[in-house]
Order: sequence, then structure tokens, then C-alpha cells
Amino acid sequence: MTISEKVAYLKGLAEGLELDTAKSKEAKLISVMIGILEEVGLSIEDLEENTTALGEEIDAISDDLSDVEEVVFGEDEDDTDEDFFEVECPSCGADIEIDEDVLAAGVVECPGCGEKFAIDLTDEEEHCCGRGRGHCCDKESAQEDGKEE
Repeated sequence: MTISEKVAYLKGLAEGLELDTAKSKEAKLISVMIGILEEVGLSIEDLEENTTALGEEIDAISDDLSDVEEVVFGEDEDDTDEDFFEVECPSCGADIEIDEDVLAAGVVECPGCGEKFAIDLTDEEEHCCGRGRGHCCDKESAQEDGKEE
């Protein structure tokens, strides 16, 4: 049963009581309340209809967008042959995306400032001196532990 049907039922009950709105303040109040409920019920029905129509429009737009994405990005946008890496230019601080070929070459030219710089693939955070395994920090650590290499 919809809200409008419930309000119509309530209105029928009030009419069945044969309330005299001219003589009774309570009857007038009930009559005004039923009128307001009728308006609220109609507004709610309009909102429900609009919500349904908007949902259908959103579904259609979503389907169209999926078609556009398929044309623009291909069937599966996760299928990429190249991996890109991001490095920071030591001169200007710009973030630069490079691919595996540039990474293998070891030299990058910043598109922002034109500075050429080498890419260091060592993990400096792992060693205090930044020179890799087998250097000063590894030997000092081994000597402190009583184990020399």
C-alpha cells in the first residue's frame, strides 16, 4: 500500500465519522492534517518516480562510458607491456617518468631543465656509506660482532 493510498484510507475514515469542520476545532485540525498528508504523499511519489528515472539515466551513461573506455584504453587497461618508474631530477627536483629502456641505459635527461644525470640503482638506505655491500659498514659491523669476513 503506497503512502497516497494510506492517506486516502485515512481521509475516508475521517469522512465516515462525519466530522463537522465548521463547529469543531478538532475536526478542522484533522481535516487540515489530512490535506497536508495528501500533499506530502504526492511529493514522495514524484520523488520516487524521479529517482527511478535518474537511476535509469545513470545506468545508460555508465554503459556509454564503458564503451568509450573500451575504445580509448583497449579491452583491458591492466595489460601494459611497459613498466614506468619515477625518479627525481637532482637539479630541479622535478618528478620524471622513465621506462625500462632508459633505466637500462642509466642516463636520464630532465625534460624540465635539460640536465643529464645518471641513475644509481644501489639501495643507499641499506648501507650507511651508500657504496654497497662489502665496503666499510659491512666490515665494521662484522668487527663489532667479533666476526671478520
